[in-house]
Amino acid sequence: MTATVNADTGRQRTQTALFLAVAMAATVGSALAFQHLGGYIPCKLCFEQRTPYYAGVPLMLLAALSSALRWPAWLTRGLLAVGGLLMVYGLYLGVYHSGVEWAWWAGPTDCAAAAGPVDTGGKGVLDALDKFVPPSCDKAALRILGLSLAGWNAVASFILAIIAFRGAFARD
Repeated sequence: MTATVNADTGRQRTQTALFLAVAMAATVGSALAFQHLGGYIPCKLCFEQRTPYYAGVPLMLLAALSSALRWPAWLTRGLLAVGGLLMVYGLYLGVYHSGVEWAWWAGPTDCAAAAGPVDTGGKGVLDALDKFVPPSCDKAALRILGLSLAGWNAVASFILAIIAFRGAFARD
């Protein structure tokens, strides 16, 4: 009976870790699609909000591997807990950025896009600056159902944090 319960719990942790890896990849992939396909230029805070996902995806894949190979349960639990903490950090970043957009508090003073080389069209750099305006952190480029992309990131991070912590602290 105990072996069956432990196998079921291990399977659940593997599935949880795989789900989190896919969901994190889909979330950051959506942000990349808005940037590269939709033409939305991210600001500094937008880029920062991607960091927990970039760290979380490989971490959750490692957690899935750990669980699938039946490494010690504490290792899988720890990896899931760290994934949860990353998503709590993502939640903080999303709420902070949303608050900046709603003018609830001030954002960073150096908030501008980290753009690559500017195409001057054969003219001077000053002429190109007239055409390119980096996005500001306090202006939402897009709102969906009243929430900016930063707000939706906060929602996604919150949900993913709950799932990660449930996987980490579920009874064996």
